[in-house]
Amino acid sequence: MKPWSLVTYRTASGEERAGAWQDGRVSELPVAACGVLELIELWAETEPILRGFDPQAATEVAGAELVLPLKYPRKVLCSGANYHAHMREMKVDRPDDARPYFFLKPPTTALVGPGEPIVVPADPAARVDWEAELAVVIGRRGHHINQSDALTYVAGYSAVNDVSLRGPHRVQHPIGAPFEWDWLASKGADRSTPLGPGIRPAFMVGDPQHLDLRLWVNGKLKQEANTSDMVVGVAALIAAASELVTLEPGDVIATGTPDGVGLPRGEFLHPGDLVEMEVADFGRLSNRVEAESA
Repeated sequence: MKPWSLVTYRTASGEERAGAWQDGRVSELPVAACGVLELIELWAETEPILRGFDPQAATEVAGAELVLPLKYPRKVLCSGANYHAHMREMKVDRPDDARPYFFLKPPTTALVGPGEPIVVPADPAARVDWEAELAVVIGRRGHHINQSDALTYVAGYSAVNDVSLRGPHRVQHPIGAPFEWDWLASKGADRSTPLGPGIRPAFMVGDPQHLDLRLWVNGKLKQEANTSDMVVGVAALIAAASELVTLEPGDVIATGTPDGVGLPRGEFLHPGDLVEMEVADFGRLSNRVEAESA
């Protein structure tokens, strides 16, 4: 069967529902839900049904508008400095056996869906950068997960753009060494983190460590890499994250970005820019950049 993705779509009447996306066609699912998160919260029951589902045999949804697939995960955990080539371009020296580094994003205010604008400060000093990443969506609750079992906790995979404000990241006058970096100001801005366009079920992804990632700005390819370049693989990231917090259905783990970000080249996003990214054949996530209103 040709792979497909779970999406949340809006009908002409304004209702939001979960559906299947394949080759630009949205079709009804055999399980009713108001969004993908509702399916994932009951993943033990819904996954066996979806395994045998064929979107081509299902009813097409006319006029479906794709929206943010997960409204809203309880947690969005992001892994930093997790691609060898990206560390080289950023001149970061990190041993391969170093413990993964995580930071959090505020899900309900930071996430945006396909076609929604990335909102950036009007001040060019914000230096807004792009970061294409593989997103892992957790399918069942777990704490202290063994790395050997970690992938069994995954409901699916998606694309996430960890847009970063490089300007406020380094604090100009820190009160001490522990306060030199402002991760919230850099990574947690409102409407700054596109996710989607859908969630590819894990049972349709053979190996998350062999997926291509690409990102374009105004049609120009900026990032092109493969998840095989990760320092810490998906399973190890899940295990490490579960040592810090209890993972819950729908939680998102952003696995780090490869090389090709704008900072080393002095290139940044501006209002009007079009940012597009893909993970494998999961579908293209497209977002226009828009200036924050006063």
